[in-house]
Amino acid sequence: MPEAPDLAVIVEARVARPLVLRSLATPDFEGDVVGKAFQGFSRRGKFLLAHLSGERLLVINTMLTGALQHCDPTERVAKRTFILLTLSDGWQLRYLDERKMGMVYYITPDQLPQVPRLMEQGPDVLDEPLTFEEFSGRLRRYPGEIKGVMTRGKVVIGIGNAYTDEICFGAGLFPFHKRSGLSPDGLRRLHEAVYRVPREALPILRKRMGDSIHIKVRDSLKVHNKGGQPCLVCGHPLAEVTANQRITTYCRHCQPEMLVRN
Repeated sequence: MPEAPDLAVIVEARVARPLVLRSLATPDFEGDVVGKAFQGFSRRGKFLLAHLSGERLLVINTMLTGALQHCDPTERVAKRTFILLTLSDGWQLRYLDERKMGMVYYITPDQLPQVPRLMEQGPDVLDEPLTFEEFSGRLRRYPGEIKGVMTRGKVVIGIGNAYTDEICFGAGLFPFHKRSGLSPDGLRRLHEAVYRVPREALPILRKRMGDSIHIKVRDSLKVHNKGGQPCLVCGHPLAEVTANQRITTYCRHCQPEMLVRN
């Protein structure tokens, strides 16, 4: 994400497609946001918070396919572009979304509780790790399938569909196994992988993405979206299923479906 001094002040705003915008601070988003300066950025799970001058916030929930593009204004505007902010340094910040699933909220600080799901999430996966006891205690509230529980963001936030596949693979756990049936050893392996896998990915992503912040780098993943390819551990072909527009990839050999409680 570009830093605040790089972004400077918004000198022009255009909402190309209003579908994703929720302007709670004022009905006139385009008029009100002009002149606001970016003062910093923070993140809470999948939510990006852009802190603006004048007591304003842009809260962006990218969901599965949303992204920010920081580019020259002469660059072709993709059809999936919804919001364009022209900056005083001559660059543009654009919000793109292939499937129109994300949301951009323009709010005042006291309106943060009005952003759906923002205040209901668990601690961030990149913050100080929860102890095993804290993690297992939070996880105990949700008896469903491991993948569904982890992507919900109630235990920890910041883990989506792709990295849940990577975490389950790293822990040797079948993603559709019920949390309530996890063995103590399986639970410990899940706790370890939840924090290890995202941290190992960070330096790779930072190096590969560079300034192209709107591009998702996924070819470095070990299993997700690589169905049919050989498993890097055992060589067996990876299995892949699609349900509710969500791909799940795993290794039947390294992530057995049947786990025995110790």
